[in-house]
Amino acid sequence: MVLDWETRASPENLHILRRSLGQNFQLVIDRECGPHDPLEARIPISRDGLDNMAALDRLLRHFLGYKVPPDRRITAQQRQRLKAMFRAIDGREHDASQREIARVLFGIERVASEHWKTSSLRETVSGLLDYGDAMIGGGYLKLLRFRRRL
Repeated sequence: MVLDWETRASPENLHILRRSLGQNFQLVIDRECGPHDPLEARIPISRDGLDNMAALDRLLRHFLGYKVPPDRRITAQQRQRLKAMFRAIDGREHDASQREIARVLFGIERVASEHWKTSSLRETVSGLLDYGDAMIGGGYLKLLRFRRRL
């Protein structure tokens, strides 16, 4: 099951990588584990325990060949915003102005139809860049957790 995956060895562990279905899975296995030994997962009892159990459920379903349900941690709207944020950050990294980023994200005609200084598109691009900075600063870890309701 696992042996056909890409492997990389370190002195302590064996790293197993699988790139399929648009997702990357990485396992870290003790080097003394044999090919027929059962694998185990340990989930700490913590605030992230339920998130880890959901991720393990998805991974186990993938291993066993079952249909993997969609990830419920990120909505379609959040995915769309993340894509736009990544594109905006990438544009800024390549020295594009906010107006140039807006042209790529929203189209040349739409950007030209509004006065740039008061444009809602300018605010949207600025917000995407701020959001991207927060993600780069470690906020991306929130994506791995379900929303907490107290």
